[in-house]
Amino acid sequence: MKKKRQIRSQATKPDIRESLFSNTNLLALVLFVYSFIIYANTLFNKYAQDDAIVITENMFTKQGLKGIPGLLSHDTFYGFFKKSGKDKLVSGGRYRPLSPISFAVEYQLFGLNPLISHLINIILYGLLGMLLFRFLLLLFKNNLNRKYNVGIAFITALIFLSHPVHTEVVANIKGRDEIFSLFFGILALYFTLEWLNSRNLKFQIFAFCSFLFALFSKENSITLVLIAPLIVWFFYPKKSFSYIYLLLPYVLSTLLFLGVRTAILGFDFGNSSTELMNNPFLKFTGNSWVEFSLSEKFPTIFYTLGKYVVLLIFPHPLTNDYYPRQIPVMGPGNWQVLVSIVFYVFIIYMSFRMLKKNKIISFGILFFLISLSIVSNIIFPVGTNMSERFLFMPSVGFSLIAGYVFYSLFEKHKTITITAISATLVLFSIKTISRNTVWKDDFTLYTTDVNVSANSAKALNAAGGSLVDAAFKEKDSAKRKGMLIQAKEHLSKALKIHPGYANALLIYGNADYFLGNYEEAIFSYRQLLRTNPGFEDAKRNFPVILREAGKYYGEQKNDLKRSLDYLSQSYHLDSADYETIRLTGIANAISGNLNQALYFFKKGVERNPENAGAYLNLGNAYYNLGDPINGKKYHDIAIKLDPEIMKNKR
Repeated sequence: MKKKRQIRSQATKPDIRESLFSNTNLLALVLFVYSFIIYANTLFNKYAQDDAIVITENMFTKQGLKGIPGLLSHDTFYGFFKKSGKDKLVSGGRYRPLSPISFAVEYQLFGLNPLISHLINIILYGLLGMLLFRFLLLLFKNNLNRKYNVGIAFITALIFLSHPVHTEVVANIKGRDEIFSLFFGILALYFTLEWLNSRNLKFQIFAFCSFLFALFSKENSITLVLIAPLIVWFFYPKKSFSYIYLLLPYVLSTLLFLGVRTAILGFDFGNSSTELMNNPFLKFTGNSWVEFSLSEKFPTIFYTLGKYVVLLIFPHPLTNDYYPRQIPVMGPGNWQVLVSIVFYVFIIYMSFRMLKKNKIISFGILFFLISLSIVSNIIFPVGTNMSERFLFMPSVGFSLIAGYVFYSLFEKHKTITITAISATLVLFSIKTISRNTVWKDDFTLYTTDVNVSANSAKALNAAGGSLVDAAFKEKDSAKRKGMLIQAKEHLSKALKIHPGYANALLIYGNADYFLGNYEEAIFSYRQLLRTNPGFEDAKRNFPVILREAGKYYGEQKNDLKRSLDYLSQSYHLDSADYETIRLTGIANAISGNLNQALYFFKKGVERNPENAGAYLNLGNAYYNLGDPINGKKYHDIAIKLDPEIMKNKR
C-alpha cells in the first residue's frame, strides 16, 4: 500500500512547465509588458541621429498626409536633401516609404512630438515580440509536445526582446523601418504556416500583403524568400504541396516591389562609392582613394562578421557608429579573422549535420546566416562596415538557438538553468535600460559613443559637430571655449583618418571661427572649397568668415590693409551682404580711400534703403569729399528715418 501511494504521488505530481506555460495568451501579454518596461525610459528621449532625415527635416513628412505621395514617389532621403542626386549618396539608394508614411501620419495628428513616436516604437516592438512567440508556437505545433513548444517559444521571445543590441532600433525612432520589416516578414511566414495547415487561399493573400509591407519597410526582408521554404522543409516534411504555390506570394510581392523601386530609383542596386563615408573599403594611398585588395576586403568583412557574433553573446560596449576606421583594415593572417572564418565554417557544417538530429538548431543557424548575408557586404555594399541594427533580423536565429539550449538544459539542470536564464535576462535588461538613456538626443549620443568609436571619422565628426552646436548656445565663455577646443580635437582626429573629409573641415573651420581664430578658419574653408567647390554650406559661410576676419583686423588689430583684403574677398563672394558693404566703406574711409568709401556707401543705401545708418555713412562720405550739399541731404534722410541717429553717433 505504501509503495502504491508513492507511485500515485509521483504520477500526479504536476510538471512545473505544464502549469507555467498553460496560458499562452497570458504569456504573450507578459512579453508585451516586459518589452514596455525595459524601453519605457525612451519616452523621455528626443529626436536623435537619423530622425532628422525621415522626420524633423524631411519636407514630405512635415507636410503630413499631403506629403505621402512625395514619400511614395522619391528616394527615402530625397525629402531631407531636397535635391536630386544627393538622395543617392548611399550606395544603391533607399526606398523604404512605409515608416516615413507612418511619421507623416503622426505629424498630421500630433506635430513634432517625439514622445508619441517613441511610444509607438515601444508598442510595435512589444507586438513584434508577441507575434514572434505566436509564430514559433505554430511552427513547433506538429513537431514538439506542448511543454517544449511553449517553453522554447517563450524563452526565445524573451531573449529577443531583452537583447541590448536592439536599442538602436527601438530607442532611435527612425529604427521603425527595422521593426516594420521584421514584423511584417514574420507575419507573412505566420500566414504561410496557416496556409500549410488549412490550404485556405486567404492566407496566401495575407502572406502576399504582409511580405509586400515588409519589403516597403526595408529591403533586407527579401531574405525571407529563402527562409520560407526552409520552414516547410524542416518542420512540414510530410506535407504534400508544391514549392511554387508556397513561394508564390513572396515572388509576386518581390517582383512588385522591385518594379516600383526600379521605376522610382532606376536600376541601381549598389555601386561602389568613391567617398569613404559611403564605402568603407577604400584606403588613402598616394594622395588618392583606392579600393581595398581582395586580401584586405574579405578579411575585414570576416572580422566584422565575428564581431556580430561577439555582440550577440556579450553586447558590450555598444555604439551607434562602426564607420572607418573603427573597424581596422584586416589582413588574412589576423587571428581574429581566422577565428571568425573557423567559426562560420563550423556553424555552416553544424547546420547541415543537424538537419535530421536537431531541426531547431539547424534552422536557427540558417535563419541567422541567411538574414545576415544581405548586410554582410559580401553580396553588395551597404555603405558601412557594420551596424548593430543589422543584427535585428539575424538575432531571431540566435535567440531561437539560445531559447532551445536553455530549455533543453532545464530537463537535467533545473536550478542552474533557471539561474542562467534569469541572470541573462537581468543583465540584458539592465544594459538595455542604461543604453536607452544614451539615445536621449544627438549631443548625448555622439559625445558618449565617440568614447567607444574613437577611431571612426564619422563618430568623431558627429561629436565635434555636437560640441560646436552646444558651444554656440553656451553663455559661459570658459565652458564655451572648452567645448570648442574639445570639438577641434575630435575633428582633427577625424581628418587624420579621412583626409579631405568635407563635413569635418567645415565644422573645424566653424570651431576656429567661434574661437576667433580667423586665419585658421579661412585656411580650413579654402581647403574645403578647393576640393568641394559646390559645397553649399561652405559657400554660404565663407563670405561671413571673411567679413568677420576683416572686421576683427580693422577694429581689434588696426590692420587696415589686411582688413580691406578680407572684406574685398568677402564682397567678391557675396556682393549683396549689407554688413560687408558697410564695413568695406568704413575701412576705405579710414584708409583715406574716400572715393571707394563713397562707392560702397552708395551700394549700402541701394542694398538697405530703410536703414538710417546707411544714409548717415553716405552723408559723411560726401562731407569728407567736400560736398556739404549732398552731405546734408543724406543726413536729413537719416534723421527722418531715425530722429535720434545723430545723438547716438555723438
